[in-house]
Amino acid sequence: MEHLDSDMLDQSRENSAVDNIKSALRRTFINRRGRIGAVLQDLGGYANLIDMGDYALAITTDGVGSKVLVAQALCTYDTIGIDCIAMNVNDIICCGAEPISMVDYIAMQNINSTIAKDIARGLAKGADEAGISIVGGETASLPDVINGIDGRGFDLAATCVGIVAKDKIITGDNIKVGDVVLGLPSSGVHSNGLTLARDVLPKNMWINLLVPSRIYVKEIMTLLSEFKINGLAHITGGGFLNLTRLTRHGFVLDNMPSPPAIIKRIQEMGELSDEEMCRTFNMGVGFCIIVSEIDARLILDKYGKDMSLSAIGYVVVDSGVTIIDGDKKFKLKRTMYG
Repeated sequence: MEHLDSDMLDQSRENSAVDNIKSALRRTFINRRGRIGAVLQDLGGYANLIDMGDYALAITTDGVGSKVLVAQALCTYDTIGIDCIAMNVNDIICCGAEPISMVDYIAMQNINSTIAKDIARGLAKGADEAGISIVGGETASLPDVINGIDGRGFDLAATCVGIVAKDKIITGDNIKVGDVVLGLPSSGVHSNGLTLARDVLPKNMWINLLVPSRIYVKEIMTLLSEFKINGLAHITGGGFLNLTRLTRHGFVLDNMPSPPAIIKRIQEMGELSDEEMCRTFNMGVGFCIIVSEIDARLILDKYGKDMSLSAIGYVVVDSGVTIIDGDKKFKLKRTMYG
């Protein structure tokens, strides 16, 4: 389909832009070398970490992408803040850190106090669920920059920080062949693939796209306190290729759950291949936990039902992500992370 070719071209351009940005920013690491605030990891992870003595401060930033257009089209703004919280805290926990605080940034085509109030309600609700404080932010009026529906355009992003003892940082280095991939269910499309979803779905179905992204902080903090976790992956843009951020090893996912109805509908109406879907959407699994076989059994016995956890695959030697569904088998091509 034509829009798939366009998506792949846009992704290639995005990858090139990100590489250029990384090259420039990496040179700034020297500014704190040997001091408090020294950078502990390279760029490219879900969050980065800076040295604070016995602890590391985790930092990440993210927005909600074109989901803001769905909110504008439906004049519904009280859930989009939850998505903004989710996209940030779910990234922070991937390095083993507990999210603690956040600042937000709302840029509006025209200042609208009612819209701003509804967005703030969602931010507060998401913060309560994640157990974080929102300590400040910025609201900007940018009519020459932001363009939206009937003058109601806005963009929403945030920066989140977390804390982790340096000996508890999760890098993915401990992932071993034979480890089990546990999956936590998503609540729907979350905040990725919305450009494609809006392209193929009729507007009377868009309300399903506003179901807020699930926040996984409580579950992951519980598991981190009781078990040895080898890797954590937030399934966002790029779908299950996000797993390739963690290790040079590969993954076989052979026990995926049935996707939510809205994701199935997107595939049907867009006539999209299984491979394209798994490279774009979470397919019903919003977060992955990689643990040893022994810990997988213990976790499933104790929390499988309460957390709706399931074993969806395992780690293999060969790199990449292979999906097996009955008699269908395909390998996802690495297109996002170099």
